[in-house]
Amino acid sequence: MNVGTILAATGQGSILDTLGIDVKLVIFQIIAFLLLVVILGKWVFPVFFRIIDARQKAIDDGNKAAHEATTQAEKAKEEIKKLLAEARNDAKDIVSTAKEEAVSMVNDAEQKGKVQAQRIAEAAHQEIAKDVIAAKKALHNETIELIAQATEKVVGKSVTRAIDQDIITTALEESEPQ
Repeated sequence: MNVGTILAATGQGSILDTLGIDVKLVIFQIIAFLLLVVILGKWVFPVFFRIIDARQKAIDDGNKAAHEATTQAEKAKEEIKKLLAEARNDAKDIVSTAKEEAVSMVNDAEQKGKVQAQRIAEAAHQEIAKDVIAAKKALHNETIELIAQATEKVVGKSVTRAIDQDIITTALEESEPQ
């Protein structure tokens, strides 16, 4: 005998009754569940799927933007490296040009200094030559004066100035080496 017949014979009913399951209630719950799934599928799930799709799209857009930003940052980094290299080369060129100009200016200044020094030396030589000539004239005049005084003392009398001058000039000409 099977369990269903034993239960039926004892008057307890079916197995589902034995387990405490009401068939009508289970069928009602299945219909309510299916109705709930249809209602959720028609009005609620599409809203959730749109929200999820919008979020996924925003995430994908954010990832795409981040990837593009990373690519742009790498390009910018390379561009900065190029600009820095160009700036360094320009700075080297500027420094070398400045050094060349400084050397040129120093050479020009030295040249001008040499020319100026040469002019000063020539002016000094001319001044010295003038001073020597003036000193020779003064010495010549003093020598004549001293000789005149010495002659006067030796001779004991004063001779006229013209005679003194002739005597002194003749004496000086005879004493100069030829």
